[in-house]
Amino acid sequence: MIIAANRPPVTYEWDSEGALVARRGAGGLVSALRGFLRDSDVTWIASAISEADRKLARAEPQGRVESIGDGSARVRLLSHDAAAYAQFYEHVANPALWFTQHQLWNLPYEPSFGEDFAASWHNGYRVVNDAFAAAVAEEICSRPHEPAVIHDYHLYLAPRGVRERVPQACLAQFVHIPWPPPDAFRVLPFALAQAALDGLLACDLVGFHTARWRDNFADCCVELLGARKVGSDGVRYADHETRLTVRPISVSPADLDALAQDAAVMEEEQSIRDGRPEFLIVRVDRTDPSKNIVRGFAAFDLLLERHSELRERVELLALVDPSRQSIPVYDAYRTAIEQGAERVNARFGTASWMPVRLEAEDNFPRSVAAYKQYDVLFVNPVFDGLNLVAKEGPLVNKRDGVVVLSDNAGAHDELGDLVLSVNPFDLSQQADALFEAITMPLNEKQGRASDLRSLIEEKPVEVWADGLLDDLAEAVAPSGRTIHR
Repeated sequence: MIIAANRPPVTYEWDSEGALVARRGAGGLVSALRGFLRDSDVTWIASAISEADRKLARAEPQGRVESIGDGSARVRLLSHDAAAYAQFYEHVANPALWFTQHQLWNLPYEPSFGEDFAASWHNGYRVVNDAFAAAVAEEICSRPHEPAVIHDYHLYLAPRGVRERVPQACLAQFVHIPWPPPDAFRVLPFALAQAALDGLLACDLVGFHTARWRDNFADCCVELLGARKVGSDGVRYADHETRLTVRPISVSPADLDALAQDAAVMEEEQSIRDGRPEFLIVRVDRTDPSKNIVRGFAAFDLLLERHSELRERVELLALVDPSRQSIPVYDAYRTAIEQGAERVNARFGTASWMPVRLEAEDNFPRSVAAYKQYDVLFVNPVFDGLNLVAKEGPLVNKRDGVVVLSDNAGAHDELGDLVLSVNPFDLSQQADALFEAITMPLNEKQGRASDLRSLIEEKPVEVWADGLLDDLAEAVAPSGRTIHR
């Protein structure tokens, strides 16, 4: 198949001897899509991110085959104009689309879309999307009947560009972030919002993690484009019917189990175990406003205020990966995170105990080690398309830990009966849930933890990947088209 996503599954660097070395690509999407790479002939089209990526894109425009996990892919990198890519990524995709779809705007003050944003849309987002559309179309023309699956909010315009070039393409797009209701999506300039919807409806199939996001998308298509719903899982627009599917993504239990025994993880786990208090609350996030880290610290502060008996017995270990620091609002949020941790520590810390241990680095082995050691996994996003942390943690945890999960996380639809649900804006409820998780009877904790593991193991990422392709095959079948698997 053909995959198109902004980030590649590997990114390239030069080693000390000047040789080109492939490193695993960053981001949750890259990890999730690895399920497509097993037993498949995959071409992965992505943006060149590093300088070494760009050099390779110029030298080998058709890409090169790379071993990735248990599979492989021909990685084809697109080297965009630097100014166009900055407009595409730093002005439109982030924060405009991201903030709109996660409903993060402070509407009395922001956003204000002016001429600069319009220029970024036309000279950045459209340009990069058109480059992806041309590359996907070229691959389809060389290998008819291969499905193309485009991913996420970076590439909403690409499907229309592919369809115009190759009308018979078997085309799907998966949206990995939340889709807001029409009133929230209308924050975007009207023509932009229409163009995004129009682009997606060029697909035969559009996928979402939850029925909530799917239904919001369908409502937007009706209200902003004048499209027509077809049952509960279809939209008809411009004489073309697009099927909508709900497929919550997952993780690979086998990969996580193996990683949990890795030497680097074991070393990190020993470090955490040596320094842990009686009760350990863990959160693993990117420094993104949608992750709600600052409110999480405030809820922990309230827990310590209400329950003095827990002081010096509990710690919140916050492992945060600095994200999109070239974008001012993300840089400002990282500062707010640091200040939030400092407030709790200044109020309750002692010479021998700091309530919040904040570690800001990209260190996945330490995250896995923390998963193994938590008594409470705290996941309270404002909104989240799914949130893989809520699935990764329970798979490797060794202490029958309890998950406290925002009901605005897509994963809540699957896991809600086995977690402690919280409103991400209600500090009191979050503090109460943390206390309940810490003091929960052992037999209840064991039952929840066991059932969570079983539920997640039953639907690994490969099931998601196969299901998405099955849905695409069904969507194109009425037109007589077929896809090679």
